[in-house]
Amino acid sequence: DIIRTIRDPEKPNTLEELEVVTENCVEVQEIGEDEYLVIIRFTPTVPHCSLATLIGLCLRIKLQRCLPFRHKLEIYISEGTHSIEEDINKQINDKERVAAAMENPNLREIVEQCVTEPD
Repeated sequence: DIIRTIRDPEKPNTLEELEVVTENCVEVQEIGEDEYLVIIRFTPTVPHCSLATLIGLCLRIKLQRCLPFRHKLEIYISEGTHSIEEDINKQINDKERVAAAMENPNLREIVEQCVTEPD
């Protein structure tokens, strides 16, 4: 429910409407007392999607802000759905790269527009 309303950076649709994320793409495992591993596998709309890294960043930021329990996040592009999925997976799961991206005011503004709940 948390990620279904994230908007696509280019289109007026949500990631759920575009089938970038579905209920089947979310996996939650208990890894300790009151701590969970949340794995998201998203599917870009095209294999060369230039905004796949940004979509992964939006997923990470929204979940970090909204999950009501201790968690570890792993976010991946669904296997075989992007031409440079390995590089993107490394970027969106690297804490330093994520922090650096969110320090960029232009990038932060786009992420905020995508993750802010509609009124």
